Amino acid sequence: MAESFTPPAPSVRPAALDDDAALAELDRSTWSTLHEVMPRPQPPYKPFFDDRHRPQDILVAEAVNPAGETVIAGYIRIVPPTPLACNAHVRQIQGLAVAAWARGRGLGRTLIRAACTAARGQGANRITLRVLGHNAPARALYESEGFTVEGVLPGEFFLGGRYVDDVLMGRPLGP
Repeated sequence: MAESFTPPAPSVRPAALDDDAALAELDRSTWSTLHEVMPRPQPPYKPFFDDRHRPQDILVAEAVNPAGETVIAGYIRIVPPTPLACNAHVRQIQGLAVAAWARGRGLGRTLIRAACTAARGQGANRITLRVLGHNAPARALYESEGFTVEGVLPGEFFLGGRYVDDVLMGRPLGP
C-alpha cells in the first residue's frame, strides 16, 4: 500500500520585489468576475508592483505545488483604507488570491490570520474589506474568521450581465 503524501503547511512572509513576476502571474490566473471588478488583464501585462501595490503591503503564502516545488500559492494585500490620521487605526484587505491548485488547503484562512496579526503589529485595532455579494465562498470564509457585514451597496457593479452588490465587512482586532 502506497503512503499518501501530506504537503507541509504553507508559510507566510512579506513580499519582496523579486516576487513581482510570480504575483503578476498568480493575479492573472485567478482573475474572475466572482471577485474582480476590473476587466481581465490583457497583454502587454503590467508589473504587479506599482505605486499603489507595494511589496510592504503584501503578504505571500508559499506552499508545495503538485510538482513538488515550493512556490507562491497566494497573497493578501493589507493597507490603510485612507491617508487620514483619524483612520490610522484601521487596515483594509484590498486583495486576496489563492492559486487554483492550492484551494481547499486552508491557505486563504492562513493569509487572513496573518493579515490580522500584521495589522495589529502596525497598531491597527480594526480590519475591513469589501467583497462582491455573489462571492459566497469568500463571504463564508470571512464570516468564519469573525468578519460581519457592516453595509451593503446594492447593485454597485454590473458584472457578467447582472448587477452585483458590494458588501462591506469588518471586525475588531483583539489584543
